[in-house]
Amino acid sequence: MAFIETAERLLPSGLRAVVTPLLRKVSAAITGDGEKAAAQRMALTAFVIRVVSAAIAFVSQIIQARIMGEFQYGIFVFVWVMVVLFGNLSCLGFHSTVIRFLPQYRAVGALDEIRGLTVTVRIFAMLSASALAVVGYIGITLFSASIESYYAVPLFLGLFTLPMIALGDVLDGTARANSWAVTALSPTYIIRPTLILVFMLIAVRSGAAHTAETAMLAALAATYVTTLGQFLTVTWRLGKRYVRGAMKIDFFGWLRFAVPIFLIEGFSFLLTNSDVIVVGLYLDPDQVAIYFAATKTMALVQFVYFSVKAAAAPRFSAMIAENDMRSLASFAGETVRWTFWPSLAVGLAVLAVGEPLLSLFGPAFTAGYVLMAILFAGILCKAMIGPGEVLLTMAGRQKLCVVLYAGALSANILLNITLIPLFGLVGAASAAAGAMMVEALLLHIAVRRSLGIVLFAFADPLALFKTKVA
Repeated sequence: MAFIETAERLLPSGLRAVVTPLLRKVSAAITGDGEKAAAQRMALTAFVIRVVSAAIAFVSQIIQARIMGEFQYGIFVFVWVMVVLFGNLSCLGFHSTVIRFLPQYRAVGALDEIRGLTVTVRIFAMLSASALAVVGYIGITLFSASIESYYAVPLFLGLFTLPMIALGDVLDGTARANSWAVTALSPTYIIRPTLILVFMLIAVRSGAAHTAETAMLAALAATYVTTLGQFLTVTWRLGKRYVRGAMKIDFFGWLRFAVPIFLIEGFSFLLTNSDVIVVGLYLDPDQVAIYFAATKTMALVQFVYFSVKAAAAPRFSAMIAENDMRSLASFAGETVRWTFWPSLAVGLAVLAVGEPLLSLFGPAFTAGYVLMAILFAGILCKAMIGPGEVLLTMAGRQKLCVVLYAGALSANILLNITLIPLFGLVGAASAAAGAMMVEALLLHIAVRRSLGIVLFAFADPLALFKTKVA
């Protein structure tokens, strides 16, 4: 409150009446004791972490591109994107299942179920990812003749990283379910990218080759160090919050929820990352590098959406359990506004300095500026709807989400295989933007018809409720 009082004294009288109420509202949101205030605090924390993460990732990618050059850098990002993608998919949705069930168990004091859930998701993720790594090893060995030789070693190194990626994702979900934003997000988005860069610089300074293989070794080491540290932290915090005792495991009940989540988030994650993979399948690594640099630069905008999504999921789950649909609709509308306006402001700022930012990667990377503008159009369309897929998932509409994302992913793949051969990188960016537009439209329709909530940045989320009353 001292900050607000100081601001009131310093502001001109004409602005004081407008700005002071806004400052007081933000202060109340951050310092309040309610569940909505907790969600807003988590959103703010997640936003700050994503800002720091974006800066670290951006600087890290620039340094790596400068060290390796376009070709080797393109190899590294192609393999690393696939490792993160399949590591996430290997959780089979259990990293989000814990977010769905843990808050509800906590609300009714079901500690046995909480202990069973938190242990089960870790074991399952590790076993599933290890099995996928074995299958990948067999596949790479059998089809080695069809794989470019420069991809072979980085791919093998990536396989050994999969179990730690999967474990890190379920630990992230466990921490988010408990509203531990820093514990959830900082390992993946701050610590790991920082360690990858540090280990890469140490290796190069020690005489290692400036290649994708060296970068993958650095990523492998950084992932193990980060995930094991997060494991110890989350385990310690769980022990403090929930006393030791018996475990109750409802594996098949959780699995029934997890499988649709796996399909939903798998489709969503593929929508986000498949363009880089398809570009790698059609074009040379140096083109992958340019495209990835453009997408990473525009990722500065997407952290707004991610921050809101991270905060909204537990709150959606709790409100749905309370069966207060009007409050749910009102809160969902707020998450859309939290997403759209900051995304618009950040996106315009990034585009204003886009070419200088891309030139930091190297002279050839400025060719990606037009890709940034195309991608921004798609990102903004998605921001107009906010975290609609999270709302549907927490409301138990998993099957609807599966159908929705199957349609969006089909559109994405069709656009990619049609446009990339014709227009190269511009085709890839257009396909990605088009897929995001299709996703946003389908989410808007699905939420409106299934929940009666109007998710759109310029609409009243309670419009359908008011129509029924009238």
